[in-house]
Amino acid sequence: MERSPVVVARGEAVREVPPEIAAVHVRTAAKGRDREAVLDRLAERSAAIAAVLDGFAAAIERRETTGLHVHPQTKRRGEEVAAYHGSIGTQVLVTDFTVLGDLMLRLAAEELTTVDGPWWQLRPGSRAGAEARGAAITDALTRAAEYAAAVGAEIAELVEINDGAGGFDEGPMAFAAGGVRARSAESGPALDLEPEAQTVRAQVRVTVTISRPTLPGRPTST
Repeated sequence: MERSPVVVARGEAVREVPPEIAAVHVRTAAKGRDREAVLDRLAERSAAIAAVLDGFAAAIERRETTGLHVHPQTKRRGEEVAAYHGSIGTQVLVTDFTVLGDLMLRLAAEELTTVDGPWWQLRPGSRAGAEARGAAITDALTRAAEYAAAVGAEIAELVEINDGAGGFDEGPMAFAAGGVRARSAESGPALDLEPEAQTVRAQVRVTVTISRPTLPGRPTST
């Protein structure tokens, strides 16, 4: 049985889409020579961070403790403790970017507190990925049709769609400043934040059968 001719074509799509989530990392610390006093201060500062986050609960999708660290610092010789160090980290996922700057200012104002971010993200399984993959398939089929037309044929049947490994890629998540304006209710400073567009890429390969090509005849020999 005569096999139908096959065309394999690649397609790709790149989209710039707004982020859906901003991740903020908060760490508060305490240090001192008395272990119990260090633990007490760490608990107080952690409670203060929690109180700030409670005030922005409507804008926060999730918050979770990322680690508690308490360790003694010994003197150069021996095991005598010179001081105790403690810290506790929290990751906060924010969905309302209009209050993000205010939230970060309030957190940074807490004693011995470090704030990192925001790290812009898309949600896992974001619709942007599906749209990019669909566009990549369309691109691949368009190329396959062009290849078929170049030999006087048309696409007959779709045999396979394969995106291989890494067919969907979310672009880098990073800090950017300059767009969303937030103002601290207490002191009045403003922090301008501009959500960084996320780059979504998709690549696919399609295999199709085509109708019998119409090829030019071979030149006759003399």
